[in-house]
Amino acid sequence: MKILILGASYGSLLSTKLLMAGHDVTLICRSKSAALINAEGTEVRIKLRDEDSHRAFRSYDLAGTLDAVTPADARPEDYDMISLAMQEPQYSEPQVRDLMQRIAASRKPCLSIMNMPPLPFLRRIDALAEAPLEMCFDDASVWADFEPGLMSLCSPDPQAFRPPEEGTNILHVGLPTNFKAAVFADPAHNAMLRQLESDIAAVTVDGKDVPVKLRIYDSLFVPMAKWSMLLTGNYQCVQRDGVRAIRDAVHGDLAASADMYAWVDTLARALGADAADQVPFEKYANAASSLLKPSSAGRAIDGGAKTIERVDLLVQRIAASIGMQNDLLDETVAIVNDRLDANRFEAPSNVLDVA
Repeated sequence: MKILILGASYGSLLSTKLLMAGHDVTLICRSKSAALINAEGTEVRIKLRDEDSHRAFRSYDLAGTLDAVTPADARPEDYDMISLAMQEPQYSEPQVRDLMQRIAASRKPCLSIMNMPPLPFLRRIDALAEAPLEMCFDDASVWADFEPGLMSLCSPDPQAFRPPEEGTNILHVGLPTNFKAAVFADPAHNAMLRQLESDIAAVTVDGKDVPVKLRIYDSLFVPMAKWSMLLTGNYQCVQRDGVRAIRDAVHGDLAASADMYAWVDTLARALGADAADQVPFEKYANAASSLLKPSSAGRAIDGGAKTIERVDLLVQRIAASIGMQNDLLDETVAIVNDRLDANRFEAPSNVLDVA
């Protein structure tokens, strides 16, 4: 298959897994990053089970082929599936916005691996079909032409980052968990998803399993398990006077974290999720103990970003639409609002580049 991925940072993790399985990938990124990737390829570092150090997986050594282009040069109609791997505010940039309009017109199935669920995906959930959620997006009109059934969501559970001292074509995976994707509306598109799932699962290196699989679920609510993690860890990294590591956000007050996590799980179940769709708090807390850096949202705000993905605001608005409320969530939203407002009135921002 041919897969188009918007975003060459986190998107390079999914692309590497697809390339290992023999599929062809095009990454969408800025011209400088595209030139680097076309010249040198990508390198994704993953630690295999029972090994002490990370292995480097370079795109030129893998079964599939990789190239990179700018948004203006992309032809979405040439691909079998499209993956959205940028942070939500980036889709409002003029060139990307134009590409999004062409993607919607192509009617190709789109698999999002954003933390922020695309608005068309949320409209597939009965309780949210008419909910007033547009204000949570940087520009909700970006999503206006997308058919909900062609949009699916994949929970971006693996944790990865670009080493700041190295090139933008290098990604280091800190927590090699799985991508968990909900199905599309069309069985033919789901057949493609399950083929990708099977092909990725079959890959081994030196007889060893390679972490970070693609798992497909019939439930639309499985990716929402990430909401509990984001509200308990990622957005709690943002403090009024700075940021802290995800580990410290979760383990600084474990009882409060458990309460926040349970409340978001309860919200998801009120929307239709089953307990089987969710990840136990203890498992998340154990994983968070190794996350020694602030979240991407925290780093972006601390770097002067004026816009970030607002899953905190989205969850608050969804809760309000069904009559739920949480004091800690309200405080978190207020802190993020205040930090972003402060950045907007200060010197030009150093916005985190994830493309």
